[in-house]
Amino acid sequence: MSEEKIRFIDTHGHVNFSAFKDDGFNVIERALTGGVGVIMPGSQIDTSRRAVEYAEKLNHPYIRAAVGLHPIHLEDIEVDSDEVENQPKFHTRKEEFREASYEDLIKSSDKIVAIGEVGLDYWRLSKDEKESSVYKARQIDVLNSQLELASQYGLPAILHCRKAHDDLLSVLEDADIIKEVFPPGVIHCYTGGKKQLKAFLSLGFYIGYNGIIFKMNLDDVIKATPLDRILLETDSPYLTPPFLGNARNEPMNVKYVAEKIAEIKGVLVEEVANQTTDNAAKVFKLNAKPLHLSTSG
Repeated sequence: MSEEKIRFIDTHGHVNFSAFKDDGFNVIERALTGGVGVIMPGSQIDTSRRAVEYAEKLNHPYIRAAVGLHPIHLEDIEVDSDEVENQPKFHTRKEEFREASYEDLIKSSDKIVAIGEVGLDYWRLSKDEKESSVYKARQIDVLNSQLELASQYGLPAILHCRKAHDDLLSVLEDADIIKEVFPPGVIHCYTGGKKQLKAFLSLGFYIGYNGIIFKMNLDDVIKATPLDRILLETDSPYLTPPFLGNARNEPMNVKYVAEKIAEIKGVLVEEVANQTTDNAAKVFKLNAKPLHLSTSG
């Protein structure tokens, strides 16, 4: 597929997850045919390796990988249907963060463009204050280690944040990544408020929006986010736009997110396509030159 035909970048599509184990390459080919590039974040070492394998085998300038340990994989927990919606429930496999394993993976491939998906997730905080404190501290410690790894290799971070925006800001304000990596990364699936948005933007971060914008009213926050700081996402296989029913989400559906953002901001979809593709190229140092579509008519 010629790189000139790329229109959108899904900067957060988990085609490396088990939901795509039987047809992942077909899903990516379908996305590319539809003019969509994909960045695949890992959630632990196995899915990180799989993202790299996809990127290496396809060898396309708009198919790239990110590697990292997601905060929910620091525990053994049952992920319920409220979180995965139409996707099968699963039990996480607890993983200790081993820096050497991720460092070896980073050194193994030039297709890795970020550290992610990493961050903080306070969805399951215990009511016991002491347990809650330990839980938070463990996540913050592992996040700091991964941010240091990102700084060491000059990679931006793809940051997960659920019910933890203030704590994430506190971590980032003291992190070397904001001084050493430009831009330092993206706040994935943003659901915070406008005050927190302003703080993340001031630190240099970009803001990722996906199908959550069809489920939550984030219009005012999206209006307050400059278009030149927005990245498009699907979070495939999750967060399928509601009007697509129970279908598994795929990177090709990122166009619907672009259309919604265009509607909220009162601009043409082509403007969103052009700017967000430029944004993705800037954040993730993509080699291919973005296609600029006509905004006339």
